[in-house]
Amino acid sequence: MAAETDANIGAGEVRVAFDADALERWMRAHVEGFAGPLDVEQFRGGQSNPTYRLTTPTARYVLRRKPPGPLLKGAHDVLREARVLAALWPTPVPVPQVFGVCEDEGVIGTPFYVMALVEGRIFWDAGFGEVPKPERAAYFDAMNGTIAALHAVDPEAVGLGDYGRPGNYFARQIGRWSRQYLEDEAAGRDADMDALVEWLPDAIPDGDETAIVHGDFRCDNMIFHPERPEVVAVLDWELSTLGHPLADFAYHAMMYRMPPDIVAGLGGADPRAIGLPSEADYIAAYCRRTGRAGIADWDFYIAFNFFRLAAIFHGIKGRVIRGTASSAHARERAAAFPRLARLAHQAMEACR
Repeated sequence: MAAETDANIGAGEVRVAFDADALERWMRAHVEGFAGPLDVEQFRGGQSNPTYRLTTPTARYVLRRKPPGPLLKGAHDVLREARVLAALWPTPVPVPQVFGVCEDEGVIGTPFYVMALVEGRIFWDAGFGEVPKPERAAYFDAMNGTIAALHAVDPEAVGLGDYGRPGNYFARQIGRWSRQYLEDEAAGRDADMDALVEWLPDAIPDGDETAIVHGDFRCDNMIFHPERPEVVAVLDWELSTLGHPLADFAYHAMMYRMPPDIVAGLGGADPRAIGLPSEADYIAAYCRRTGRAGIADWDFYIAFNFFRLAAIFHGIKGRVIRGTASSAHARERAAAFPRLARLAHQAMEACR
C-alpha cells in the first residue's frame, strides 16, 4: 500500500494535456482577481477526472475536467460536482470554493471547473497512524461531525432538490447492483452474493429518508487542517446524489470492518488499542449529532454497503477477464471481490 500511496501524492508532469494559453485567457475573463502567468501541473493518482494544480504568482487553484474522448452517458460529470460544491459552500459542510465553471468544450477540449486549492493533510491510513495516539480520536470526531453536518443540509434550501431521485434508495440500489452482478457472466457467480441478492430486497428497514449523500466518504477523500483535527475540505463528489443518509454513514463507518489492503480500513485492529473510538461509540456520536435515538438494523446497512462494493469489484473482475482492465490495481480489486462478498454475508447473518 505504501507504494500506491506515494504514487498518489503531489503533482507534476501533465499527462493529459490541453491548451494552457487558452485556459489562461478564459481565467482572465471569468475568475475574479486572476492574474497570470499561469503554471500547470497534473495531480498524481487515479482520479477518474483529470485534476490539475494551477499556480500564479499570487494564488493557486485546482482544475477538474472531463477526460477527453468518448464517455459513457452520465459518467465523469464534473459540472455536477461543481454544482454540489457551489451549493454546499455557504453551509457548514467544508468544501473548496468554486471560482468558475466552463461548459464550452472549445476552450480546453472538455468541460471543466476551477476551484480553490485547499492546503492541508490527506490521510491514506484509516488508523491515522501519522498522528500521535492521544490525538487520533479527535480526527475521527471531526469526520463524524462533518458527515453529520452534510446530512443535516436541506437539499431544497440549497437548490439541490432535483439532485437525485428522492425515496426508495435501497430498493433502487439493490436492484441496480443485483442486475449488474447477475448479468456479468464472465465474472461468474458467488454463493455469498447469490444469498445477498435474494435476501436484501425483503430486508430493507421500514421508513425512508432523503439527504444529500457523498457516496464515497472516506478519510482519504478529505483534507485536514495542517495542524488541527479539523476537516477543511471534503473532495471527490463524483458519486454524490440524493439518497438515504444511513447508507452514506454506514459506508463511511464500514472502515471499522474493511481490510486495510482493500481500501482505507481498520479491519482486524482493536480501535481502542490504537487510540480510536469503538464502532459503537462512533455510531453513538453520529446519532447524538443527528438527533437519533440509535440505528436499528445497523448490520443491514453494513451488509448493503459491502454488497454494493462487492458488486463494483465483481464488475472489475469481469473487465479483467475480458481484457478491458489489465492494470495491477484492477487485478487486485478483482481478487478482493470474494472477501467483500464474504463480509457482506457475515453482516447479513448478523441480522438474522
